[in-house]
Amino acid sequence: MTSLLNRANRLLAEVAADEWGSVAVSLYDTARLITQAPWLAGHHARVDYLCDTQGHDGGWGQPDGYRLVPTLAATAALMTHQRTQTTIAPPTRVAAATAAGLDALRRWLHPANHLTVADTIGVEIIVPALTDEINALLADAPDLSPPLPLPDGFDHGILTALRERSRRGTLSQRAWACLEVLHMTPQAPGVQPVGGAVAASAAATAAWVGGPDGDPTAVDFLHRLQARGGGPVPGVTPISYFEPAWILNTFAAAGLQATVPATVLDRLEAGLDPTGAPAAPGLPADADDTAAVLAALLRHGRIHAPDALLRYHTGDHFACFLDERNPSVSTNAHVLETLALYLRERPADGARFAGPATDAADWLIHQQQPDGSWEDKWHASRYYATACTALALALHAAPTTHRALERATAWVLDTQREDGSWGRWTGTVEETAYAVHTLLHARPDGTVQLAVKRACAYLTGAAPGHHPPLWHAKDLYTPVAVVHAAQLAALHIGEHITGA
Repeated sequence: MTSLLNRANRLLAEVAADEWGSVAVSLYDTARLITQAPWLAGHHARVDYLCDTQGHDGGWGQPDGYRLVPTLAATAALMTHQRTQTTIAPPTRVAAATAAGLDALRRWLHPANHLTVADTIGVEIIVPALTDEINALLADAPDLSPPLPLPDGFDHGILTALRERSRRGTLSQRAWACLEVLHMTPQAPGVQPVGGAVAASAAATAAWVGGPDGDPTAVDFLHRLQARGGGPVPGVTPISYFEPAWILNTFAAAGLQATVPATVLDRLEAGLDPTGAPAAPGLPADADDTAAVLAALLRHGRIHAPDALLRYHTGDHFACFLDERNPSVSTNAHVLETLALYLRERPADGARFAGPATDAADWLIHQQQPDGSWEDKWHASRYYATACTALALALHAAPTTHRALERATAWVLDTQREDGSWGRWTGTVEETAYAVHTLLHARPDGTVQLAVKRACAYLTGAAPGHHPPLWHAKDLYTPVAVVHAAQLAALHIGEHITGA
């Protein structure tokens, strides 16, 4: 127990000292910097990173529709790198990686294969934009033709419309995150970097800054960001509010009473305004981060009425963004969690918040899958969405929630792997931690205790630091400190459930 608490305290001290946050490398953003910012320090390290991480099938990224976007980006980057080399013959390794990437794309995109593409951020504009980019490069290298087709269901309509808005300077703030495919004039007015970062995206920042003589603060941001990873870069940085909010809520929900630096709580309060809170400065506010920030503050004695959440209430559920294409299970779970916590502190406010809380709970129950799990648009694994929803429904504690929690528990117990882990593609520390978090809300019988004991043995013995990307951005990414917090909290839950 003392060891876990010490590790949790160290993690929070690290979070307090670094407002950018700890995020693993993104294949997509690293590739886009090769294409758009070859002037930036670390260029050759980024090229080497792509060559080192290419799969045996010639692609990049995770399975099940997640490989197309990073493979398009990586192949376009390596083709551009070859084209701009000053040497007469391109390095053999890069040429081989490029050819393998093109072969993979041609196989996947063949019309007979009906490729399924994961719904990551901006996929509807990134896929046609990068396909066009590769086809333009192929046109200049006839030996590498034919051109690539678009996958089923994709066209240029939205991309064309957004590029026109970009030309007119009328892009919404949410669209800034994809500037790298919108052909925006460098440093065009209307886009406002914060701390040098455009939409917390290395790729979008590089597109906006234009070159080494662009906006000095943005250039400095890119130099510092690539230096943190020795060339390769993360795809979502900074995560100034998202990271501490998720960590504080994870610890508190598990009963792990770590010491929270006041500066972390001050940072979260600074992120709030009447529209809510974003994941980081420079991003638009959303219901997910707003709920998480409010809950984290509330759990630590800083109570703010959740009025900002009501602006996202659609009538039967909560939107993450007001103009989103599809709703989010985890967002509604976090909203319900926050409202339940707030109503425990301020029951007199039930007239305003009890009805919306019931709406969120009923909507979540109707989203439960036949097997008892939930799935979400912000994460590749059902174990995340299921853990979020189980916590929220347990806090809401209405008669309608009991059966849903029982079904979720049964699904978790049924899907544990032989080594004690859980995971979509393979057992992972992150998904195993979420499964344990879900079992916190189950009756602690012998079956649950044995499952948690096996899980904790896996979590204790797992190699430190390696966490496959599961979170949705433009490709999959890992918020490293958030995952580490989930692991520590799960081990603490394990001590509680098993009595170890």
